[in-house]
Amino acid sequence: MTDHKEPLTINGTVLYRWLLTERGRLSHRLARLLAAEIPAYRRLSETELGTIARITEVNLQVFAQSLRRRAAPEDGELEPITASAVQRAGEGFPLDAVMSAYSTGMLETWRTMAADARPADLADVLACTELVLGYVQRACTAVAAAYLDERRRMDSDEQHRRYALLSALLRGELPAIPLPERYLVLALNFDRHADEQTGGVMAAHRKVYRATEALRRSAGEGVLVLLEPSGGTALVPVTDIDFADLVAELGTATGVEVRAAGVFAAPAEVSAAAQQAAELLELVLALGKPPGLYRLPDLLLEYQLTRPSAARDALAGLLEPLEEHPDLLSTVQTYLRLGLDRRRTAAELHLHPNTVDYRVRRAVALTGLDPADPQQLQQIGAALVIRRLGGA
Repeated sequence: MTDHKEPLTINGTVLYRWLLTERGRLSHRLARLLAAEIPAYRRLSETELGTIARITEVNLQVFAQSLRRRAAPEDGELEPITASAVQRAGEGFPLDAVMSAYSTGMLETWRTMAADARPADLADVLACTELVLGYVQRACTAVAAAYLDERRRMDSDEQHRRYALLSALLRGELPAIPLPERYLVLALNFDRHADEQTGGVMAAHRKVYRATEALRRSAGEGVLVLLEPSGGTALVPVTDIDFADLVAELGTATGVEVRAAGVFAAPAEVSAAAQQAAELLELVLALGKPPGLYRLPDLLLEYQLTRPSAARDALAGLLEPLEEHPDLLSTVQTYLRLGLDRRRTAAELHLHPNTVDYRVRRAVALTGLDPADPQQLQQIGAALVIRRLGGA
């Protein structure tokens, strides 16, 4: 029985025990080696190299058990490795780079283990070499199969049907197939990831893939998604999931700030809902809102102020006297945003509180609007919103 064979030893060190002890440090060294020798890995950020180090550590643990048993890894042990291959495929990582990483990493692992070998260790070195080759063969076969399966899934007829369905609903067409009673129509905006500065297309592809997979994990296979690196549209079937948590999960998965605007709609209403969601998202971005999910009740005033009307034009003109005094205008904006707190306003603008008081009094004198008056405060706030949205 293989479990009763003597453990492989080099220079008095039991190999599988050494590897279990050293796998953490070795995995980080191997990740650095991959970045140095394989161009696709060279473009990865420190965060992504950390992810590579973690899956490398899992690989080393699996191989340590192979050394312990002196047998090839079992299928179940390879599942974390194949899961990583699926993710790499979805992110657009080149298959040849993935395969090269396994051979490069295992060769360096073998060199490290055999570095102190003595003539008396020859039999164990040969046995270790055979296990390394067997592991690379099993791992690469499993990785290639998982990678190609994921690429086929992404290019499958089912995927094309999903895109066709989403496109039809966005055009206002209602296909003759069963559909959810209601969707949350999401307009999404993704911040640019730091990796996109150096990783280019691959980093952007990775962000889109992770966002798509996060939506499917949280909302199920019925979700319809059309994303690009800057954002996109998702139709999420209405269930009992927390949609705010869903948007937060997108931020976690992609590593960037995510802003979303959502509108509930029946399938026949998706086209109009998508248009409204896009308008709401435009407001969210123009107003500098923090990451999260926004719906019409969160933006009622701002949304109404974007509708053309005589009242809107009149409101937009209230602050015209301040156009030639940008210091006064910025002070009033900050003063209102900070709840009429003169000290916080002064701190943010690097002014003395008395200077804030003076500027507010000057603005009142020029406009006739006093923020101390509740009604006039509302008018000032509305006028500022219109200005921020480009209405003045």
